Amino acid sequence: MYIDNIVNMDNDGKYTVHELKSRVKKLMELHEAYKAENVQLHDENERLKKELQQKEEDLAGCQEKLSNMELAKGLASSESTHDAKIKINRIVREIDRCIALLNK
Repeated sequence: MYIDNIVNMDNDGKYTVHELKSRVKKLMELHEAYKAENVQLHDENERLKKELQQKEEDLAGCQEKLSNMELAKGLASSESTHDAKIKINRIVREIDRCIALLNK
């Protein structure tokens, strides 16, 4: 059933070689085009993954800076000693976690 769509038959039921060659050539061209598109999409995907990773690293750096600025602001203001100790302990735990990751 599907072969009739790919191969033309003449009145005697024989395949037209020229038509078959033409369709095979077209399929090969489509295959090459899709392969090229696949490579392009793969490259773009890799580029976007690297860009996302860089953005995530930038975000982590900004969050760390914000945390440090909030700590500095809290220590400079009339904030209670208890709150400052909590923030310092949080930073120390984060540093310990980073050291543990580096030791793995």
